[in-house]
Amino acid sequence: MAGVGGRKPLISGNWKMHHNHFDAIALVQKLAYLLDKDIYDRVDVSVHPPFTDIRSIQTLLDIDKIPIALGAQHCHWEEKGAFTGEVSPAFLAKLDVRYCIVGHSERRELFGQDDAVVERILHAILRWGMTPILCVGETLAEREAGEMIAKVHLQVRAALQGLSPEQVAGLVVAYEPIWAIGTGRVASAADAQEACAAIRALIADHRGADAAAAVRIQYGGSVKPDNVAELMAEPDIDGALVGGASLEADSFAAIVRDGAK
Repeated sequence: MAGVGGRKPLISGNWKMHHNHFDAIALVQKLAYLLDKDIYDRVDVSVHPPFTDIRSIQTLLDIDKIPIALGAQHCHWEEKGAFTGEVSPAFLAKLDVRYCIVGHSERRELFGQDDAVVERILHAILRWGMTPILCVGETLAEREAGEMIAKVHLQVRAALQGLSPEQVAGLVVAYEPIWAIGTGRVASAADAQEACAAIRALIADHRGADAAAAVRIQYGGSVKPDNVAELMAEPDIDGALVGGASLEADSFAAIVRDGAK
C-alpha cells in the first residue's frame, strides 16, 4: 500500500549483469512510456544498470525529463586509488546517481564482502551525497534454524555503526532472503513483514522512533507482478528491490503500478 506510515514507496530495478547500453536505453524509454506521469507522485522508481550503461541512461533521463532515479549496483569505499576494476563513489555521484546498492547477497557471497566492507561502502555512499540501499538477509539454513532475526540484526547493526539518527532515517534497507533471490521462491507476505518489522524495531531501539518511522524498508526476492501487491500491503514494507522482473519494461511497469496503489 503506497504511503504506509507516511513513507513514499521505492521500487528499484536491479539489472545485475544484463543489458548493454543500447538495450538499456530501449528498456527505459519503454518503461517511461508505460508509466503515467502522475504515478511518480505516489511511488519513487529507480533503475540500477551495469556500470557501462550509466552514462547513457543518465543522458536519457536528463534530456527526456523522465522522473526515474538513476542507481548503481556497487561502488568502492575510496574516492580514488590503485583499485583495478573498481568504481569510485565520486564518479557515480558526478553522473547523478541517486541510489547505490550495498551489501547485496551476491556481493557478499561471490565477492567476499563482509560486514566491515559493507559498512565502509555505505559510509562512502553517504559521503558523496547518494542514498544507500542496504541489503540484508538470511540463508535457507539460517531460516530453518530459526536464526533469521539474529542474522538480519547482525547485518543491520554492523552497517549502521557511527551513523546519526538523521542519517539512518534517510536510508533504504532491503530485506532479501538469500534463498528467494532468483529461485522463483518468495517469502510469504507474513514472513516478509516479520523480517521488515524486526529491522524497524532494531532501528527504533538503536537510533530512536523517528529514524525507525522514516527509514524505508524494501522487500526483495523473486518479486513479480502477481505478488507485489500482497507484499506492499504489509505495514512495514515500503517498496521492492526487483531482479529478474525488472529486465522487461512490461513486467517492471506492472510492479510499479501495483506499488503505487
